[in-house]
Order: sequence, then C-alpha cells, then structure tokens
Amino acid sequence: MPQNGNAAWYFLYRHLNEGRGERLAFQDPHRRLRYADLAAAAGRFAAALTAAGIGRERRIALVMLDTVDFPVAFWGALAAGVVPVPVNTMLTPEQTAYVLADSRAEAVVVAAPLAPPLRPLLAHLPALRHVIVVAPDGAAAATEGSNEVAWDAFLDMRTGLPAPVEVSPDEVAFWLYSSGSTGLPKGARHVHSSLRATADTYAAQVLGIAADDLVFSAAKLFFAYGLGNAMTFPMSVGAAAVLLPERPTPDAVRAVMTRFQPSIFGGVPTLYAGLLAQPGLGRGAGSARLRRCISAGEALPEPVGRRWEETVGVEILDGLGSTEMLHIFLSNYPGDVRYGTSGRPVPGYEARIVDPEGNDVADGTAGELVVRGPSAAEGYWNQRDKSRRTFRGEWTHTGDTYMREPDGSYRYQGRADDMMKVGGIWVSPFEVEAALLVHPAVLEVAVVGEQDADGLTKPKAFLVLRQDAADTPVDRLRDELKAEVQHRIGVWKYPRWIEVVESLPKTATGKIQRYKLRRQDP
Repeated sequence: MPQNGNAAWYFLYRHLNEGRGERLAFQDPHRRLRYADLAAAAGRFAAALTAAGIGRERRIALVMLDTVDFPVAFWGALAAGVVPVPVNTMLTPEQTAYVLADSRAEAVVVAAPLAPPLRPLLAHLPALRHVIVVAPDGAAAATEGSNEVAWDAFLDMRTGLPAPVEVSPDEVAFWLYSSGSTGLPKGARHVHSSLRATADTYAAQVLGIAADDLVFSAAKLFFAYGLGNAMTFPMSVGAAAVLLPERPTPDAVRAVMTRFQPSIFGGVPTLYAGLLAQPGLGRGAGSARLRRCISAGEALPEPVGRRWEETVGVEILDGLGSTEMLHIFLSNYPGDVRYGTSGRPVPGYEARIVDPEGNDVADGTAGELVVRGPSAAEGYWNQRDKSRRTFRGEWTHTGDTYMREPDGSYRYQGRADDMMKVGGIWVSPFEVEAALLVHPAVLEVAVVGEQDADGLTKPKAFLVLRQDAADTPVDRLRDELKAEVQHRIGVWKYPRWIEVVESLPKTATGKIQRYKLRRQDP
C-alpha cells in the first residue's frame, strides 16, 4: 500500500488527498456521509479510543446495525491501530456475550435497540470496560450504568486523529467470526492488506465497480460478503453505498431499490427467491440504474438465477466466498454466466479439487475445494487445531465439496458432511434441491440424509411453499416432486420423504443449517 500499510489510509484518507472529500460515501434512511465527514468522524473515534485507554492491537466489538455510524467505528478503530470485531446482530444475547468474551473485547459499540437484553450479560465480562450506545437514526442514545456512554458523547473530541497510525500490511486489522453453521463461531483474523486484495481482484476485475456506482448490499456489514460489497468495494474507487438498518425482507429491499436507485445489488439466494415470489417484480427490481447483481452465502440454484434474469433483466453473478477468505474467490463473470455453477477462479486466486489424501482429482469427480489467494485469514483465534486443519501452507481448505467441469467451472455438491451415499453412490443434496426448485410451488428447499427402516440412508426434503401455492394438495405435490427428481437427475436420488415446513433454519448470512434438520425425527 502507498505511504502507509494501514487499510484506513487507502480506503478513506487517500480520497481526501486526491480531491474526493465532497463525494458521497454512505447514506442510510436517515443520514448521509461524505468522505470528508467520514474521515473527520473516524478521526474523532480513533482519538476517543486512545483517550479511553484502548491501545493498539486491542479489540473492540461492533454490535451495530447497518447505518452510517458503522464505517465510522470500523475505520476509526483501524486508524487507531485497534482491532474491530463486527458481530452478527442476529445472534442471541448469550451468543453475542460468547463472542465478546472469546475476543476479550475492551469496548463494545452497541445499537440502542440491541442493548437491553445484552446489559445483564455485559456486566459479567471482565475485559469489557466501555459500552458505547448508538441510536440507528442518529438521535441521542439513552445509557445506563457507569461504564456506558452515548455515541455522540464518546465522539465529543476537540481534535481527531489526523492520519492513521503506521502499520505493516501484514498486521492484523480486524476479526470476523464465522457464521456458526456447524457449531460455535470461530474468530478469523484478517490483516490490513487483505481488504485491498479483495478490492483489486473481485471488485475491480469481476464486478467492475466504478466511481459513479451506488451499491446496495442486503447482506449486512458484519458478514464478510457484506463488508466487501457495501464498504470496501465502493470505497476502493470513491463510490457510495446505501445501508439498510432493518432486516432485508423482500418488502424492505424493494423499498430501498425504488427510493435510492442503486446500480449494484448484492443478495443471497434465499432473498432472490423471496423477491421473485412477490407480485409485481419487474425490470430492474425497482431501480432503473441496476446493472449488476451478485450472489453468495450459499450456492444459487439454477432455476432462481434464470427466473431472476428473465424477470429483472439483469444476470446474477453467483460466486463462492468464505469468512476465512474474506470475499468471493470463485465467480461467474459478466456475460459468461453458467447458472448452477460457482463459476471460475477470480483473478489472483487458484482453486483445486482434492481427495482425502490431498491429491488432485479428475474433472467430473467430487472432492474438497481448496483455494490459494492473497486474502486468506492469518488463522483462528485460540483455535490451533482448527487453524492447522483449515490453513495448510498457502492453501485454505474450505470444507465444501465441489466438482470441476471440463470448461473450468466449479459446481457445488454440498458441505463435506452434507453428502450422502445412496445405494453405494454419493448424492449431493444441492443437486436434489435444484431439481425440486424447478417446481413452481416450491420457494425454498433443504435436503438431508435420513435412515429408512433398514438403516439405509435416503434423501429427505423439507419444503417451504410459495404463498400462492399454500393450498396445493400435499400428497399430489409429493408425487409430482418425486417424479420430477427421478426424471431430471436419477431414479435413486429422489427424496423418499417430503415434509412441508413454514421456514428453514438458517444462519444470519442466509446459509441453511442442515444439521438442525438432521436432528429432527423422521
């Protein structure tokens, strides 16, 4: 990085030096921030952290909604050499307290609506010395207790830090906790240079982000995918992002699209399916400027991608990323989309499919996906064994099962522990799910392995129906779906049991928690 290895220099302070201080950086439903405003506020936050005795390399947790205050706290912490830890705002209070205790955060910035259930737990965290309460609409935040302070009062500094502290590009900048789809979340430690690495590769060479873009990411800033979409990617070119504090329901997303007219939209497969189920969805999904849509978090089913492009008129660039790799490293490309695949490696990244012994497998053979690239995390915090299993030299083991096709595209088969052997043949739950989603009555689906009366594993499907198909006779639907799967992908792959449910268990990042479905009785 030029002049300073601190990522705050490149993404924020550089724009002031290059004359972009008056450009819009962020807007939420209540407020707007120019780059100059953001730099001033981040400088005050950095100075306030120093005055509060929070030194370099110490951690502060951000339990914040997506408002213009989030980038102030994130970049202010980096500017001071302090390590911000964005926290999933959809965790239970007990899970949030676990992350704060595990990271030994010395301060937490918490959104006022999220503070009340956390307060009884925060008192039992010995490392926590400061609780900073911020109101999502910028109003004065109420505080309680001797260690609480309102956001505005904390930032009430006469002078802010004039420039970011000097750091090495290899110094740990921030932590991101995994979504916990298979257990307790793990803290992945990312270095300063990783942020620019994802901007220089995916954002510049796949997404093609430009200075006049306005980005809207339904995926939240606490999520690696959302952090890149709505913060580092637009800030890498002096562009802007619109932020949504509330849950990204289809209604809320359409309202943002109509009001702010973004040019780039980042969603997850569940949201794309939910938007398609709404009546009246049309060209641009409400935005006349929409030119690019991207998807990650979970593999995008082919029927969802095709219906979106036909309805909205913009293709979806589905890709694969992870908390450990910070953002997308496999992606479809503009004008070269193969729905049903995660595309090809992003420039700067290499991918391989390996067997359990680590040997490369032939195209068309399933194996574990491993990836090498410049944005891999340094490791997990206090998880030495898991770090060794995941980060092996330059290669990161994803735990995802993939096949590479002859044209170089990568096709998702499921998590390694989601694969099931039926009649001696490996079956991908994602392949069965994609076949079921072709039926117009099906909104969402998850497939897991279930044992029959003989103790043999067979596919079982959990369905969420579209609202306009709620009255469909279930027995007839089951017969239609089983026949459809047998016709499309093989007679042995059809689900022996089909259960209609109101919703599927998911992480806050949209990933289906199949292990919770496997725990249910058949």
